[in-house]
Amino acid sequence: MSGDDAGSWFLSRAERGNLATEVHSGAAGAASWSQGNLVRPLVHGANYFARLHEELTALGAGDRVWFTDWRGDSDERLTAEGPSIGDLLARLARSGVEVRGLVWRSHGERVSSPISGRSNELLGREINDAGGEVLLDQRVRLFGSHHQKLFVIRYRDDPSKDVAFVGGLDLSHSRRDDADHAGDPQAVTMDPRYGRRPPWHDAALELRGPVVADLLAVFAERWNDPHPLDKRTPYRMLVQRLAHMPRHPRPLPEAAPPPPPAGPHSVQLLRTYGVKRPPFPFAPEGERSVARAYAKAFARARSLIYIEDQYLWSTEVAAALAEALQRSADLTVIIVVPRYPDSDGPLTGPPKRLGQLRAVGLLHRVAPGRVGVFDLENSAGTPIYVHAKICIVDDTWMTCGSDNFNRRSWTTDSELTCAVVDESGDSRAQFGETSGSGAGTGWSVAGTLARDLRVQLWSEHLGVDREDPSVLDPAAGLGVWNAAADALDQWHESGHSGPRPESRARHHHIEPVTAAQRLWAAPAGRLIVDPDGRPRRLRGTAQF
Repeated sequence: MSGDDAGSWFLSRAERGNLATEVHSGAAGAASWSQGNLVRPLVHGANYFARLHEELTALGAGDRVWFTDWRGDSDERLTAEGPSIGDLLARLARSGVEVRGLVWRSHGERVSSPISGRSNELLGREINDAGGEVLLDQRVRLFGSHHQKLFVIRYRDDPSKDVAFVGGLDLSHSRRDDADHAGDPQAVTMDPRYGRRPPWHDAALELRGPVVADLLAVFAERWNDPHPLDKRTPYRMLVQRLAHMPRHPRPLPEAAPPPPPAGPHSVQLLRTYGVKRPPFPFAPEGERSVARAYAKAFARARSLIYIEDQYLWSTEVAAALAEALQRSADLTVIIVVPRYPDSDGPLTGPPKRLGQLRAVGLLHRVAPGRVGVFDLENSAGTPIYVHAKICIVDDTWMTCGSDNFNRRSWTTDSELTCAVVDESGDSRAQFGETSGSGAGTGWSVAGTLARDLRVQLWSEHLGVDREDPSVLDPAAGLGVWNAAADALDQWHESGHSGPRPESRARHHHIEPVTAAQRLWAAPAGRLIVDPDGRPRRLRGTAQF
């Protein structure tokens, strides 16, 4: 696959629509993406945390760790034996590693002090007390959040070892689950149907090569934003003081040269920034390259769009998929979502379910028989909470990051997602172990990265071997998923008669929303659950 092929999938600078950013600016004829990278999907939080632990514990004085997070729990263990994320980052800061973080101020469970507030503040305080610098960042539009999940590790003396992690995984409770899906022992409270240890499906990417420098630039743009981190109310000033957050962040060091090429993967960084006042200096009219990239990729889709997502509850998002289905009569769409919202109470549930009912209904009306929506359960029958944010189009273009398939993620919250195209052609090279890489002997970097990830996910969800023909042919996928879900549904309906099918997939059924609930659930969804952060001229349209 040539660079021209990657360009046919990726956004140009003009298509991205944000000329203020220097990240992938495409200046002077350069591509608006990064080539020569090695991308490794990490499915399951336990695998991600283990890799993060391996890389962090190899650092020494003078090395750098920069991260962003939506929610961080200081006591979350990276492995079963520890250490916790807070302990490890604080230890690195004390040993001379430069640790800097941007964490959203507003989320988390309350900690022991009734004034200090939330778990993100506790994580920041622990690192700051050790000499690091974590900022609690509330520079977002009303009802928005900083949702980016990013880790960048740079070595002082060997740039070839630099590595970054981007995905859907927070540094928080419930995320450290594995392929068995018994749940993280350190669990968050969710809808009771997920149990005391909610099974959790998630994913991230490990990235090496020049894109690491691009990800640092994403971090630097937010760090260098001169606007106040939060409203300067007496209460917020006290909270910041209790978190030991610096009043004036230290300037970032001069940018180092990018790491050398590491592999055959081209990566385009996609973002969402809402329109707000005061504006982001690097996105004064916001940025919606996440939404625009999906629109471009869907327009090229011919065979299969496969999605794993936490929400899927916006008609604007569903409209992009519906247009693709109308354009190509051979296209099928397979979507995996959680069985229930994470919070499905009398007030929190109806707006979410109504949004999903409308989105899924639109897809079925446009392409009956060509859309399948499924959810998952573990071997004990407990629903698996699908938190992964993955999209694969025609086994060629893939994304993994922080964005969800809803209007909030495409217009309002700060998001970061990697779109990846494997440009290695048909060669079947192997990427062996290198110093500090941890990539694993035998990891294939041939031109099948997106396909290999899809096959890995399908084989786990459908309970078959990765070489099984049923998961190798994307065109036959919807029939395979329907058959697997039929079998498991029928097993439950029969009262568990006979052996349980190996598949974890079930047909997704959305609990209805009554007419009375719709009266208030619809406006609550539009204003709070799924707000629209686009400029006013675009609201009410399908344009991003």
